[in-house]
Amino acid sequence: MYPIPFLDLPPLRSAGGTVHLPGSKSISNRVLLLAALSEGETTVHDLLDSDDTRVMLDALDALGCGVERLPGQAVKVRGLAGQLPVRQAQLFLGNAGTAMRPLTAALALLASQHGGQFELSGIPRMHERPIGDLVDALRQLGCPVACLGNEGYPPLRLGQGTPVPLALGRTIRVRGDVSSQFLTALLLALPLVARHDVRIEVVGELISKPYIEITLQLLARFGVDVQRDGWAAFTIPAGSRYRSPGSIHVEADASSASYFIALGALAPASAGHDGITVQGVGLASIQGDIRFVEAAQAMGAQVSGSANALHIRRGAWPLRAIDLDCNHIPDAAMTLAVMALYADGPSTLRNIASWRVKETDRIAAMACELRKLGAQVEEGADFIRVWPLAAAGWRAASIHTYDDHRVAMCFSLAAFNPGGVPVRIEDPKCVAKTFPDYFETLFGVCQAAPAAIPVICIDGPTASGKGTLAAAVAQALGYSLLDSGVLYRLVGLAAERAGLATDEAALRQPDSAERLGTLARELPVAFAGDRVLLNGENVSDAVRTEAAGMAASRVSAVPAVRQGLLELQHRCRALPGLVADGRDMGTVIFPDAPLKVFLTASAAQRAERRHKQLISKGVPAKLENLLADLRARDLRDTSRQDAPLKPAEDAVHLDNSEQTIEQSVQQVLAWWAARRPFTGA
Repeated sequence: MYPIPFLDLPPLRSAGGTVHLPGSKSISNRVLLLAALSEGETTVHDLLDSDDTRVMLDALDALGCGVERLPGQAVKVRGLAGQLPVRQAQLFLGNAGTAMRPLTAALALLASQHGGQFELSGIPRMHERPIGDLVDALRQLGCPVACLGNEGYPPLRLGQGTPVPLALGRTIRVRGDVSSQFLTALLLALPLVARHDVRIEVVGELISKPYIEITLQLLARFGVDVQRDGWAAFTIPAGSRYRSPGSIHVEADASSASYFIALGALAPASAGHDGITVQGVGLASIQGDIRFVEAAQAMGAQVSGSANALHIRRGAWPLRAIDLDCNHIPDAAMTLAVMALYADGPSTLRNIASWRVKETDRIAAMACELRKLGAQVEEGADFIRVWPLAAAGWRAASIHTYDDHRVAMCFSLAAFNPGGVPVRIEDPKCVAKTFPDYFETLFGVCQAAPAAIPVICIDGPTASGKGTLAAAVAQALGYSLLDSGVLYRLVGLAAERAGLATDEAALRQPDSAERLGTLARELPVAFAGDRVLLNGENVSDAVRTEAAGMAASRVSAVPAVRQGLLELQHRCRALPGLVADGRDMGTVIFPDAPLKVFLTASAAQRAERRHKQLISKGVPAKLENLLADLRARDLRDTSRQDAPLKPAEDAVHLDNSEQTIEQSVQQVLAWWAARRPFTGA
């Protein structure tokens, strides 16, 4: 996950590979609640780890359920068997409708039956999402439910602390045309009190029917078979009670699959790949959003699959425009709105009024952000129409995400635009609601032209602070980090561990030099803040030893090693961008970098910094010796024949002698912002 204010996506050109999706949010929270209400223990496998499931787990913990986290995305839940060991609690449920609505119904009934009182609240947007139809249905039963802010909206107080008789003999009526979660909440809660048949009638047209199908199938897994009269009425049989199935697996999220189905439909296949494969959800899915496959096929995607996997390839191009009733795929349909930008005519998505009461008003949000990209958009009370964009019509845009995970994910697909413009996703961490690693997963299967991947070079003399500055800038932008100064030391360390000799006699042997070159080229190195990782192991201390330094000095003279490290550094130019520090990053390694910073400070200032650093680590040092050493190294670095230390011709100079690290970081970020195309977006 990228916990930063924004994430810039460079223009992408192809995609290919296999994606493993997280568990379904809709299934995860339903299963957690069912397990909590059941008799016995339930082990839930492949549970989604996200904001929404975390608030549900926290709520169940607070209510007295035994919740044990197990390895491998699994939890064990000890059910309450319809009892209420905790009679009073305040539960914060974030923006999780799949927690707020079902818990409201279950706790309202349990509080009435056993005598309890609960307050449920969330973030400000949750308090704007209507729940009045569910509240009305619960009040029909006699449940004391108070809206603590605006009537018909959370926060809520459920129960009055003493038992209340329930009117279970009457038919319960609930509207079905605002959110299917109201009906789902009643279906999940009523088996707790079904001493005789309990009938629910749906008022109006039921939307999002596939989500009700998920609910009914999961109820059956936990021992409750609901009788139904089409989609108009549902009956909970007398004597119904929840029984744990022992263990249950959560299917991967079909809504999240939509982004990668769309990716396969609109992106040319990368070399060596034949499209995108999605693992964890397939054509036999119980989730309604799997029908997004049909919509993608209608637009021209080639989709095949099995019970647990999908394979998607680009077919018709441009995509075919569609006019589609999307009531059955309300969440996944947002992805179609972005796909419409790549179609051969205007596309219309109809019957999506429920978008307006989701995490944000999604019709208004999608229309606003699509227009930022340059698109013509028409919106109505329950539809959106999107016109495609020609290559010249695309604009670089900063996409506001409204704390809505699906807005962030579907607009990432705009990075494949033929105009070759970047796309900024604001607040990328909002994807934590359902898919925390979404952007990392996306970058794992997408490719961009190397020149399109931005690089910031920070060069400078020894002890100028370039490593600290580069790490901070990389963290701020979500970019990868390249500490080039440690690479020769890593080659020496890796050679020692591989049993390759680095003495001068061995290095004169062509086969030894070639093996070292191969080692350098394939070095499994990564940088994480101030840590240096070799094959996943933290070797930060090991590469700073005297022995590693001597080995580095010897191998650096081998042409094959220098060539191997040059190729390695070029491969570090990876999505979404790179910050590289060293002495020749801007002059030799990445001469096309859009921002090159030459960082310096006086030798006296650098010596003083190094002295403080060594003393803090308990290493004895004399300031005058350090100063002499730095001046000697500066002379060697600036006068060497190969890649001497000097600023690139187009570098900006930053003297940080009197600056804090934060001031230096802000200066570099300001220079970078001035070079991006998002000003005023």
